[in-house]
Amino acid sequence: MLRIHFTAEDLARTRVGAGIGAAAEAYSGLAMLRDTRTPLPFQGWRSAVGRRLGEEARPLLALLPDRGPTLDLVTIAGNAPSIGEAVERLLGAPRVRLREELEDLSVRPADAPWVRSLMDADVDALRQLARALEACHRTAVAPYWDRAASHLDAVRAACARTLMEGGVERLLEGLCVPIVRWRAPVLEVRHPRDIEFRLGGRGLVIVPAVFMRREPTLFWDPGDGAAPPRLTVPTVNEVEVGAALWNLTGTTAQGALGALLGRTRAAALKVTVGGCNTTELARRLNVSLAAASQHATVLRNANLITTNRRGGAVLHSITALGIDLLASEGATPPVAPGRN
Repeated sequence: MLRIHFTAEDLARTRVGAGIGAAAEAYSGLAMLRDTRTPLPFQGWRSAVGRRLGEEARPLLALLPDRGPTLDLVTIAGNAPSIGEAVERLLGAPRVRLREELEDLSVRPADAPWVRSLMDADVDALRQLARALEACHRTAVAPYWDRAASHLDAVRAACARTLMEGGVERLLEGLCVPIVRWRAPVLEVRHPRDIEFRLGGRGLVIVPAVFMRREPTLFWDPGDGAAPPRLTVPTVNEVEVGAALWNLTGTTAQGALGALLGRTRAAALKVTVGGCNTTELARRLNVSLAAASQHATVLRNANLITTNRRGGAVLHSITALGIDLLASEGATPPVAPGRN
C-alpha cells in the first residue's frame, strides 16, 4: 500500500493538473500493449492498434521495466499535448535530468549500452528514442486523441465542480474507488509494496490520464524538492467510456451511443443538456423515477454526465464528452455543461 500523508498546508495546495501530455500518454499506452492483461475498456483499442505497432517502437520498449519504477516522461519531455513539442523538449533535455530519470530504471542487459548512451545525452540515442516515441504516438494515441482530449476536459470539469462544492477531501474521497481510499489525513493507494510518502507542505497535483491501467501512479521530481508530486490517475474505467473513445467506424456518434446504451438512455443524454433533476428526467422520458435514476447512473459511469446535489435534489449535467457525442451528429446544439 502506498500511503500519501497530507498536512493542512498540503490540502490547501492540492489541485488538478491538465494532463500528462502526448509523450507520457504514448509511453503508458505502449506499456498496456505489452501487458497481456488488458483492461476490458481498452480491448477494442488494443485489437485496433496492437498489430500495427512495428519495430520502430523498439527503443521505447527498452525503457519499459519488468519491475521497479517506470520512466517519468513528463519530467524530461513535458506535458504538452503536441508530440512535436514533447520531442523537441526531449532532444534538448539536460544530461543531469536524463541521468536522474534513467539511472534507477531496471533494463534488460542487452539494452544497457544504449540506455547508458541516453544517460550521456548521446544525440543518436536521443533521436532513436524520439522516433520511437513519435511512432508509438502516431499509431496508438493520435487517432483517438480528439475524443480523448474531450474526455479529459470533462473529467477535469467534474473535478473542478467537486472541489468547488465539496472541497479537496471530497475530491480525494472519490478518486478511483476502491483502489484509492481517503482516510484523513492519509490517501491510501493500492501498491505492491508498502511505501510511506509525506508531501511535506508541497501539496499534490492530481493528473488525469487516458492510456493507463487502473492503478494510479505517483511521480515526483528528485531534482526539485519544492515541486509538488503528481498522482496520475486513470480515467477510462468503464466499458462504455472505452467504446465511445475507440469507435472510429464511421457510425454516427448518437447511433453508437444508442447501440451501447439503448434508445432511452441516448434520449436521456439529450435531456441533460442545460441540466435537469431526476424528476424532470423521468417526466421527459416518460419513465418512473427509479428508471430515470438508473439511466442517469449508466450515463454518469460512462462520464457522459455528472450528478451534483443541490439542496434536496440532484442536478444531472452533460459533460464535454457527452456534448461532443451529440454535436457530432448535429442532434442538439452544444451548451456549457451544467448551465441552467
